[in-house]
Amino acid sequence: MNIQNKTILITGANRGIGRALVTEALRRGAKRVYAGTRSGELQNADSRVTPLTLDVTNTAQIQAAVEKVESLDILINNAGLALYDDLSDRAALEQSLAINLYGPYGVTQAFLPLLTGSRGAIISVLSLSSIAAVPFSPAYSISKAAAFSLSQSLRALLAGRGVKVHVVLPGPVDTDMTRDLDISKASPESVARAIFEGVEKGEEDIFPDPMSASIADSWRSGAAKLLERQFAAFVPERR
Repeated sequence: MNIQNKTILITGANRGIGRALVTEALRRGAKRVYAGTRSGELQNADSRVTPLTLDVTNTAQIQAAVEKVESLDILINNAGLALYDDLSDRAALEQSLAINLYGPYGVTQAFLPLLTGSRGAIISVLSLSSIAAVPFSPAYSISKAAAFSLSQSLRALLAGRGVKVHVVLPGPVDTDMTRDLDISKASPESVARAIFEGVEKGEEDIFPDPMSASIADSWRSGAAKLLERQFAAFVPERR
């Protein structure tokens, strides 16, 4: 999957990794970038950028966005929420699941006909907490783990239709979500570059920063990845 001349939709495009992905997609020669934000506003003078009002929890906005997008090669589910909690408040878990799991599920299902027609790709921007919980943000970890399972399921189910599913598993990135964490962080720009590089190389699971890259080889050769491939074989072939 080469980014040049492709049409791309990015959710959560107004800041952090999302905004960096818009810039990087343009730099790599994307033909059109649909930038989804809750406000529908994005400061970018490039004529290839089309802002969309897209709250991933709003079914009506998702459908309205579908009607505005004529074709689509790549969907990037990037919008997300990170709360710091202790699992004592069910509302925090429900809010995390609504945005981090059901949000990308709804957006993906809505745009799936376009992606199937183009034999395109879905990129899910998740977190290392998808595979190992971060104890100071358990609701976030739970929702990202569920989103990871969703992506693995879609990968197997959509393979027969020619749609590829890539999962991004970054460590700490210097965004608003991690502002209060006194730890080493990768820049959003470097992560965006690594995401598109991974997609262009055909990597299913992308580890886009030094912390995540340190476990990439062990993950790709580990038991969990082996089981994913074995279980994918159970999906009946489409006729």
